Amino acid sequence: MFTPSILNSPNSFTPRPEIIETIFRAISEQVDIAQAGTVNIAFLSDEEIQELNKNHRGIDKTTDVLSFHYFEDFTDLKSEEIAGEIILSEVKIFSQAEEYGNTPEAEFTKLLIHSTLHLLGYDHEDDREYEEMHAEEQKIEKILLEKMGVAIQ
Repeated sequence: MFTPSILNSPNSFTPRPEIIETIFRAISEQVDIAQAGTVNIAFLSDEEIQELNKNHRGIDKTTDVLSFHYFEDFTDLKSEEIAGEIILSEVKIFSQAEEYGNTPEAEFTKLLIHSTLHLLGYDHEDDREYEEMHAEEQKIEKILLEKMGVAIQ
């Protein structure tokens, strides 16, 4: 299971550590891919995310979340080694929460599940990949609803 490390908190809400740990635990139980090491979680401005998106993906626009994995195989990582980073846009969390009828916490949860699966190699470049990733997301969302009462639209 990945160990979360929140580098900074958003100004307008505080992510509950138990939700993050429940997500990481559920993913480790559902996805048959080795998961060890620390995942840094940071909240940045849209401008900062746009710059990262431009530099790392060649896309000169903002996005809701970026995932960076530093290893292809996490099997032998020690818990203090950085496995990857998840960079979230606080602005997008709130605008998408409103758009999709989620609370900010539920939207954060949705994005954290999505980005953690990206760290593990899931993608959605074609229909087959999308269906596979979406099915995993739905399994984790169901677990979160049952264990934490977080409903995601």
